[in-house]
Amino acid sequence: MGFRDLSVIFGVILIIVMLVIPLPGVILSVFILINISLALLVILVAMNTEEPLQFSIFPSLILLLTLFRLGLNVSTTRSILSEANAGGVIDAFGNFVIGGSPLVGFVIFAILVIIQFLVITKGSERVSEVAARFTLDAMPGKQMSIDADLNAGLITEQQAKERREKIENESDFHGAMDGASKFVKGDAIAGIVIVLINIIFGLIIGMTQNGLGFQEAINTYMRLTVGDGLVSQIPALLISTATGIVVTRVVTSEGNLSKDVTTQLFRYPNMMYIAGATIFLLGLTPIPFLVTTAIAAVLIGGGYWLSREAKRLEAPEVVEEEEVESSEMKSPENVVNLISTDPIEFEFGYGLIPLADTSQGGDLLDRVVMIRRQLAIELGLVIPVVRIRDNIQLNPNEYRLKIKGNEVARGELLLDHYLAMSPGMDDDSIEGIDTEEPAFGLPAKWITEEMKDEAELFGYTVVDPPSVVSTHITELIKKHAYQLLGRQETKQLIDHLQETHPILVEEVTPEPLSVGEVQKILAKLLRENVSVKNLPVIFETVADFAKMTNDTELLGEYARQALSSQITNQYVQNGLVKVITLGGKVEKTIAEHVQQTEHGSFLSLDPESQQSIVQSIGEQIEQLSLREETPIVLCSPAIRMYVKQLLNRYMPQVVVLSYNELEPTVEVQSVGVVNVA
Repeated sequence: MGFRDLSVIFGVILIIVMLVIPLPGVILSVFILINISLALLVILVAMNTEEPLQFSIFPSLILLLTLFRLGLNVSTTRSILSEANAGGVIDAFGNFVIGGSPLVGFVIFAILVIIQFLVITKGSERVSEVAARFTLDAMPGKQMSIDADLNAGLITEQQAKERREKIENESDFHGAMDGASKFVKGDAIAGIVIVLINIIFGLIIGMTQNGLGFQEAINTYMRLTVGDGLVSQIPALLISTATGIVVTRVVTSEGNLSKDVTTQLFRYPNMMYIAGATIFLLGLTPIPFLVTTAIAAVLIGGGYWLSREAKRLEAPEVVEEEEVESSEMKSPENVVNLISTDPIEFEFGYGLIPLADTSQGGDLLDRVVMIRRQLAIELGLVIPVVRIRDNIQLNPNEYRLKIKGNEVARGELLLDHYLAMSPGMDDDSIEGIDTEEPAFGLPAKWITEEMKDEAELFGYTVVDPPSVVSTHITELIKKHAYQLLGRQETKQLIDHLQETHPILVEEVTPEPLSVGEVQKILAKLLRENVSVKNLPVIFETVADFAKMTNDTELLGEYARQALSSQITNQYVQNGLVKVITLGGKVEKTIAEHVQQTEHGSFLSLDPESQQSIVQSIGEQIEQLSLREETPIVLCSPAIRMYVKQLLNRYMPQVVVLSYNELEPTVEVQSVGVVNVA
């Protein structure tokens, strides 16, 4: 335990000692001077902090200093009433302030108490209460602002985390200050009560036990009581003032209190001319002319000096800013920043600015926050920040989405229209601009608001433009999620899993699999729209089979089989799944042409056979599409990944499942068989 820890513990023990054991006058004088020094130090620190959180220990410090001061009051009261002596410091304060008149001393003490209790303490208590209430009320809005900045790419995840922590700390601090201000108020009341006790019982003890006359008792005990009250109330007044300074500091302050006062009070030199002229005119009244003239001269001279300083500093600042900008453009760091690529970029033409402009009712930023949360739940992947910006190179109503710098899709919106998607049979009475729904490629129309109700009556699905673009962004991120999962993101997922399953993580990485190999397995699952949220199950499976093979494609297949319940729920409705199965000859042909190498296995099938299999599957899928059923190809586990690799080139949207990926309770209905000649 360090010296600082021991010093605080010793201080608390000392307070207990003062409450119980009588202390000599010399020691009391030392403690009184320490109390004044601590109070002075606290108010100086409060004046030099730039924001309240820099003095976060202040609420607890108020409690400790209040207890210390009350402990001193108990000790000095004991000494005054029992010995009529409380040390040289109290005696000196009493003689200096009273100046031969106990009544004058008591009046001065009463004025100090009134100033502290009715002005500073009461005001600080009210400000603390209001600050705590408004800080709590503002928390949701501040959190939403952070999320919006994070989505817009203005801040990083780490900066967002630091801002959220700061908001929570501010809330805790102002809540604590609301309670701590009650200590200050109670201390002021206790000071008044202690002084009254010292005076009343001092007179009684002096006249009855010590045989003093009334006048002598008044002089003795009033002098000591006023001295004790002063050495107690002066530090209390300093602490109360420090409390007021801390709770009235605002977030927009540019520096400490001294800097803010001098900068903002003397920001407008012309106002000093007016103030100086006003004071000079007061000298024409019976007010002493020399005094008003001197003050007026100081104000006018100060205004003239500040005006010259402001003009002198303006020109160098402009030159300095130009030099800084020029040096920044020439610096290699600035060039390096230009080649960085954002994981996800959403760009739009100037006609779509109202989508993202909150002042015009745009809620795109909030929608992107919800998209990231939704996809994190669905895919088990932390989606990177979506950088949103306008691009004058695009058409006014056009937008596009980029993944790692590459354009993956673009679309067009009409903000004053609604998108109406056909129920299957178009109605000629529904007039609009023919288009295609961007997310799923369905035929649709842009219709006016007047046609909205009529279109809904005819069975059209009517969607507003923000919902259209939000759905498109969601589907595109889902489709390209595997590209967003790099080694760094994989390491974050592994670290998160290690917090709850440390043994499991140790068994998988860094041996026998590296982070890069784990990333390939997870990316394989995401590429086929399989969520990696159930990471413990994936790691359990990989840990079992990685001892036998380090082929990431094969390990991905084992992981899919372990997630059979999840995959079944994803594709099976009401316990029935309709599938296209592969004929025995097709399965045998594919199995026989699998080539094993030291780098993994692949399908080595001649182009003619590949084309024949793909064409046969395409015919079966076309028949399913006519019945509006989702095409699912079912095959044996040994060849599933090779069938998927084959279809990826021609029909990437087709789902390929193996028998082991469906739960035994599922009823499988074959609606087509793939055969080749």
